[in-house]
Amino acid sequence: MNDAGVWAVVKESMRGGDRDFTSMGMRRAVVLLSIPMVLEMAMESLFALVDVFFVSRLGMAAVAVVGLTEGVMMLVYSVAWGLGAGITAVVARRTGEKDKEGADIAAVQGIYIAIALGLLFAVPGLFFAPQVLQAMGASPEVLAMGTPFMRIMLGSNMVILLVFGINAIFRGAGNAALAMRSLWIGNIINMVLDPLLIFGWWLFPEMGVTGAAVATVIGRGTAVVYQCWHLFDGRSRVKIAARHFTVAWDALWNIIRVSAAATGQFLIASASWVFLVRIVAGFGSDAVAGYTIAVRIIIFALLPAWGVANAASTLVGQNLGANHPDRAERSAWLCGHYNLVYMSLMAVLFIAFAPWAVGLFTTNPDVLHTGVLALRIVSLGYFFYAYGMVLSQSFNGAGDAMTPVWLNLVCFWFVEIPLAWSLAHWLNGPEGVFIAIAVSESLLAVLCAYFFQRGRWKLAQV
Repeated sequence: MNDAGVWAVVKESMRGGDRDFTSMGMRRAVVLLSIPMVLEMAMESLFALVDVFFVSRLGMAAVAVVGLTEGVMMLVYSVAWGLGAGITAVVARRTGEKDKEGADIAAVQGIYIAIALGLLFAVPGLFFAPQVLQAMGASPEVLAMGTPFMRIMLGSNMVILLVFGINAIFRGAGNAALAMRSLWIGNIINMVLDPLLIFGWWLFPEMGVTGAAVATVIGRGTAVVYQCWHLFDGRSRVKIAARHFTVAWDALWNIIRVSAAATGQFLIASASWVFLVRIVAGFGSDAVAGYTIAVRIIIFALLPAWGVANAASTLVGQNLGANHPDRAERSAWLCGHYNLVYMSLMAVLFIAFAPWAVGLFTTNPDVLHTGVLALRIVSLGYFFYAYGMVLSQSFNGAGDAMTPVWLNLVCFWFVEIPLAWSLAHWLNGPEGVFIAIAVSESLLAVLCAYFFQRGRWKLAQV
């Protein structure tokens, strides 16, 4: 394909629109879905880096606030990701069946669940933020600085659930460009407001690390407004009207069933990260800060790869709905191959340029040392991660979310946490945690490949 042809495909993918991904060429379908999903996640990863970049100017205690809060927020994100997986699976299946009314009704049920969960999680977050920080091992300085930050972040859970849930609707329907644009709008607003609210530039108050939380909520809230506008204006593939605002128990149960299992797998993984942060915290605030910076940089690499994985989820769901199980399987493996190229490149870059990457956020030698170790060791497993994340999402897209639950439980709770604790104490340093991450994630990818090849996921019903 010449340069003009490549640019034409990119422009087509960015436009979005109503396409049948179950009948077009498979490579074309993967590329058209993957480009906006990768760009969507690239913006999310850039947002994560920008947050730490500005907050790091306030000192390592401020970075620790973000790191500890993110450790807790990962549990909220797990629920949001799980809900998104359930919504995508059901909407994609109805879309593949050419049942547009069913897709619209399923979208409304997903929004109902997002609102209910968001309200349920927001209230305890508002009242128990200091206790949560204490449980995470925060120092007195971090506790005082971080309580308002955590209250705002946890108190905005409904916004987070809606952003993830509505974007899952767009992805399931195959309109990844809309999901991309909503996230871009929210994150650009956040990145503009970050320095204004953190440092008090121009007419804005100087709020310190709390300003980063306020900027995040405003950005995500704006994204939700944009999403709702497109859901109700009648131009997107999912067109919600007044008649869809009813409780459709079958669709509601399908989403809850798949989402509960998908949430379970993400919670298992996220809970293990909370334990890992706690182990790292035993080596001091500098170790936590270095680990936090490294994780944000790692997210920068992994989120675009999750874009490809999300494309696999949509393609698997739609092709199963269209009764093309073999095409669904080939789509997943093709996404994995593309992901491998990207992740291998990122591994090489991180191993070669880890000191420079971490050095963008700190000059503290102890923080720099921990961050570099984390980047180099964790990136050794990127070859396996490339397939692991795609195949996990493919199970979810098929509606077989329980298989990744059991695999995550084995790899993260029975392997990663005990191995991290043992190696950290044996090596007397946080590098034991980083080795455990690489080992457990690689094992997960191998097991996912084995069970995916067995093919039982093709029989899942949603």
